[in-house]
Amino acid sequence: MSETSLITGEDGLARPSWASSDALMQQYYDTEWGLPVRDEQGMYERICLEGFQAGLSWATILRKRPAFREAFADFDPDAVAHFTDDDVERLMLNEGIVRNRAKINAAVTNARATIALRDEGGLAEFVWSFQPAETPAPVTYADVPSTSPESVALSKALRRRGFSFVGPTTMFALMEAVGIIDTHLVGSHRRGSSGVWPLPEA
Repeated sequence: MSETSLITGEDGLARPSWASSDALMQQYYDTEWGLPVRDEQGMYERICLEGFQAGLSWATILRKRPAFREAFADFDPDAVAHFTDDDVERLMLNEGIVRNRAKINAAVTNARATIALRDEGGLAEFVWSFQPAETPAPVTYADVPSTSPESVALSKALRRRGFSFVGPTTMFALMEAVGIIDTHLVGSHRRGSSGVWPLPEA
């Protein structure tokens, strides 16, 4: 991202420019992005959507999310794990989602891998085990990295357990989205709102 500053909206709240120009993105930023996701189904959905987002804008994915949820049984891993080749072909005809065969297959594969991870405590706990000791404190988007040692390690660990479309950059975006790290810009009204990384005391 090239955004380098916060924009104060008509409501007096400071947000990054990516969350200021589109109503849906603003709602997502204000109410969801960066808040902790600790349940299996929620984490599986985020991994799938981050995978589908690769090469596209997040706004595109957000607009399609209702269709994604309908197409993928509300991202219930037990249901998606039973999808067949016929289901994949059906999804390839669904204009409401991103019709990418490799990404659709990854969602099915990742559902099965999610079920297998239950023996190790579950997907959410597994992903959260890669939480770093400290979080970034970016002032501008130039300060936000695209990967981290933890996202690289998470990517490798998930791949070893059968997941796909979980590269280090995608996993860094996941860690931002589900509250594992806080990359809200310093000065944003959302900085420190996750409860995972409270603001330092003045």
